[in-house]
Amino acid sequence: MDIQGRKVTIHAQDLDGFLKDIDKERIDHVNKLYEASIEACKMIEAGKGGKEELVEAQGQIGKYLESVVEQEPRIHVYCFESPKEQHAAASRLVAKLRDPNTGHEEFLYYIQRAYELLFTHIYTDNAMKTKRSIIAKTPVTNPCRNYAVHRIPDVDNLTKDSVMCVMLRGALLPSMIISKEIQDYSSNGLITPFALFRIKRDETKKETNMAYVLDLDKSFFDFKELDGKDLVFADPMNATGGSLITIVNYLKENGVKPRSIKFINVISALKGSLRIVRAIPECEVFTLWMDPVLNDAAYILPGLGDAGDRLNGVDLPGNPRNMIQLIADYGATITNLYRAQVKKIEETVLS
Repeated sequence: MDIQGRKVTIHAQDLDGFLKDIDKERIDHVNKLYEASIEACKMIEAGKGGKEELVEAQGQIGKYLESVVEQEPRIHVYCFESPKEQHAAASRLVAKLRDPNTGHEEFLYYIQRAYELLFTHIYTDNAMKTKRSIIAKTPVTNPCRNYAVHRIPDVDNLTKDSVMCVMLRGALLPSMIISKEIQDYSSNGLITPFALFRIKRDETKKETNMAYVLDLDKSFFDFKELDGKDLVFADPMNATGGSLITIVNYLKENGVKPRSIKFINVISALKGSLRIVRAIPECEVFTLWMDPVLNDAAYILPGLGDAGDRLNGVDLPGNPRNMIQLIADYGATITNLYRAQVKKIEETVLS
């Protein structure tokens, strides 16, 4: 890890040092398996069939990925752990996110659904044995004001020390969604603290020599508020794991000792997942879907493109938006839905 001025950089070569020999063998094997998918994709694009071949190839990949994850207790894939009855909904949701025809508003909607599913799997399913009653006031007043009783999982012990750690930009809305779920389920309406990290990949580089740069001047966090806490990172895509490892290693080097770390993704690549659990012993990776490989530019295949751009729109050249502009661009519907989270983020930035 290089620290120059107010920027912290980690390189792909450093990340590969965390991988075991068995990890490298698995990554090489799944890359070879994916070659059949590439050939099928070329056939489909050329109008020469290929659909049956693609189904067969990706079926083999899915089985292999499941066999790998079964041996990794800190990598959790929704469709490998949840009941089969729930797989179709998750699969269709990811398909809609992949679709190039899914527009901006729809993409936001499906990201919200994805993180609601993930929250249920990570938190409420684990709290089902301990439920509490809530009494809900209703609008009905005849013959008197009506109230209803609902039993919900008690997630307080799982969420009370959580801090949402935002890897800007694509992780902003997912972090707000998880925070909102915590607020809605907690007994006291907990609004999680936020820590904001401006980190970017060097897009001029390839996957094999990629650099990850944490800009401290454009980040907003307090070491003391992170020490001993449950750090929650919610990022739609986990390709290489480089951004998370850069941030966590920097925090540790400055005395932060997290109680736990959760990395919550819609899609995670095998390589990124393995790198993270090797580099960060206290981290667990939770992903709705696992994709097999990366291309030369470190994008996930099959993937869904640039999730940050599809969530937030593209910045104008030479004019990146700041935090407040990003939130404003979500529009009134999103900012009103996550009003408490927006206020907490504004406090984090402005203080």
